Amino acid sequence: MKKILVALLLLSFSFVQAQNPIFYLLVGTYTDNGKSEGIYVYKYNPNRNEATLMGTAKADDPSFLAISKDQKFVYAVNETHGDKPGQVSAFSLDKKKGVLTFLNKQPSGGDDPCYVAVDSAGKNVVVANYNGGNLSVLKTNPDGSLQPYAQLIAHDGYGTNVKRQEMPHVHCTVFSPDEKYLFAADLGNDRLYHYNFKASDATPLTDMTPPYYEIPDGSGPRHIVFSPDKKYAYLISELSGNVIAYQYNNGQLTQIQTIASDITKTKDDKGSAEIDITPNGKFLYTSNRVTSNEIVVYKINSDGTLVDVAHTAVGIHPRNFMIDPTGHFLLVANRDSDNIQIFVINKNYGLLDDTHVTISVPNPVCLKMVPVN
Repeated sequence: MKKILVALLLLSFSFVQAQNPIFYLLVGTYTDNGKSEGIYVYKYNPNRNEATLMGTAKADDPSFLAISKDQKFVYAVNETHGDKPGQVSAFSLDKKKGVLTFLNKQPSGGDDPCYVAVDSAGKNVVVANYNGGNLSVLKTNPDGSLQPYAQLIAHDGYGTNVKRQEMPHVHCTVFSPDEKYLFAADLGNDRLYHYNFKASDATPLTDMTPPYYEIPDGSGPRHIVFSPDKKYAYLISELSGNVIAYQYNNGQLTQIQTIASDITKTKDDKGSAEIDITPNGKFLYTSNRVTSNEIVVYKINSDGTLVDVAHTAVGIHPRNFMIDPTGHFLLVANRDSDNIQIFVINKNYGLLDDTHVTISVPNPVCLKMVPVN
């Protein structure tokens, strides 16, 4: 029976492989320890289960990336530490060669920028400055380069975790599906902010009523993701290791569930990090670091609530992961293992099958993909 199951898994894997196009895989990294040079670009061929390095764009601590909708430009935060001010870098992407060309960089308006997003028109780049306690909006030029920031919004307050929440720490800037709103999770003050967004305005963000949602004390909200049908949103909290599920409607959230991501029995920092949903909207995944190095699988019910399905062990410090555009594969960036693991997603149950294929890259943090053609 075991041989039959293994054969079925291999047959399923071969079938999945045959359906997939080839992508460029862009990897943001940390460079401060000297092992990494910047952004790595691979040609990723799931049909052969291989990745070929195309080149490296040198950059200081490009820990998070955003790709324009037309796939011509890439924006990277420069999460430099110490006395180096935070910056944002712009690159053009040559999809024929898989090469990034540096355009320019601008100050991010705060320290340690850790998240960047670009609107679908490619006109506004929004950055979360973790140790700046603020977020900024930078307009783009026609050639994709960045102008100095046009808007800077500072948060206030602090949380109950004296080690991690001594001040605001903005950790993400995520557009709503219709791009009428922007959501910003603040790990430092346990708030989820939402703003009106109007791309054509000189200062495109304005306050909403209420200006933010209160998250339970000591949670440390980190990242938010919207379901493909645009009816639900899910927030992962780094410190508490919980996921909060919301109904979503026209910029407003209504909480419907709280469920654990990290189930270890400790009150310390759980280290939960990333959250994402398969393109078909059936399964949600989260990553946990610090207390447990794992990816958690959830089934999404018809009412938007989650059911914990499985916990899959991965490498050390899975800071970020991504689901490829076809929804067949999940790639995990293990920062402290210096590699990217590739899993096949079981289309019926969401379970992760390890391909035992890894991509060696120093200190990987952020993963993005674009099709080669």
